[in-house]
Amino acid sequence: MTEPILDAAPALDFDLKSLPKVSLHDHLDGGLRPGTIIELAEAVGHTLPSTDPVALGAWFRESADSGSLVRYLETFDHTIAVMQTKEGLFRVAKEFVEDLAEDGVVYGEVRWAPEQHLQKGLTLDEVVEAVQTGLEAGVDAAEERGQQIQVGQLITAMRQADRGQEIAELAVRHRANGAVGFDIAGAEDGFLPSRFKDAFTYLAENNFPATVHAGEAAGLDSIQSALVDGRALRLGHGVRIAEDISVEFEDNSDDDGEDVIGMVTIGSVAAWVRDRGIALEVCPSSNLQTGAIASFGEGIESHPVDMLFQLGFNVTINTDNRLMSGVTLTDEFELLVETFDYDLDDLLELTLNAAEAAFLPLDEREALVEYINDAYANLA
Repeated sequence: MTEPILDAAPALDFDLKSLPKVSLHDHLDGGLRPGTIIELAEAVGHTLPSTDPVALGAWFRESADSGSLVRYLETFDHTIAVMQTKEGLFRVAKEFVEDLAEDGVVYGEVRWAPEQHLQKGLTLDEVVEAVQTGLEAGVDAAEERGQQIQVGQLITAMRQADRGQEIAELAVRHRANGAVGFDIAGAEDGFLPSRFKDAFTYLAENNFPATVHAGEAAGLDSIQSALVDGRALRLGHGVRIAEDISVEFEDNSDDDGEDVIGMVTIGSVAAWVRDRGIALEVCPSSNLQTGAIASFGEGIESHPVDMLFQLGFNVTINTDNRLMSGVTLTDEFELLVETFDYDLDDLLELTLNAAEAAFLPLDEREALVEYINDAYANLA
């Protein structure tokens, strides 16, 4: 991981939104504006829980905040329903980019599953092209407002379906048209990445990178399969890698009365992930909502993200689904500052981790790192 350039972090007495950010784990169908959902639903005749933007936004957040990944995923029935036409996909993608840019994101990877958007007769290639056109329009709109952003598509296959090879081929087919990587998503528990082993082999043969949802709703077996069968370069969420870490506390306490960590034992899977710098796409608020960190405690202060960060894991911070969690990447940074007392140096390191883990060519990653370092240096 790149060392931060700051010798001493200044007080966080400025708007965190001004910091350049990198977003690696953000679902297209989880980032719609409530007002857009209402307008698109009316156009296609889809019934919503509410037609008031404020009330609808609250409904999504309350439904997602159940502690159950299954319940969390049910909210997507409404967003996916309004993303079945070229017009709907274009608008959602364009606004998605505009909202990222408004939050200070300078590079974002947008993941979504094309197979979920064929209900109105569009083909897989047509939906990918519609989204790409929308993403490019969003970039242009942001630039007109003086905001710099670059985006790429993470073409995703649903792990409970059987279209892995087809979607992998789709991703490779569009590598010159905005597709930068592959993923599998959906119900993790009971659907190991090994189900798509042949598809992942095809991607490797075509030198096409993959990130794999693992370590959210399932534990170490899922992570191990993502690494072995999925050849994952990054882990989507990955927080349950902490189940392979044991921590012993000394009997005595420090001056503040807090227990002092005595010995940390890292298992073989966790060691492999840490020692090789495999990036963890951690989504703090979402992890709390879906119950991904339930075994570690009830509140955000129990999230293992800080332990993983302090132990040298390649931690990146992300939003997962901005609509459902009611958050931005700025909000997630603020949460870390408030909960774990992170300073500017910490935020810089997390951002550089994400920049270096981006599915970009080396020269573009280096330029992104330089841009971020320069921005932080100006703050100092």
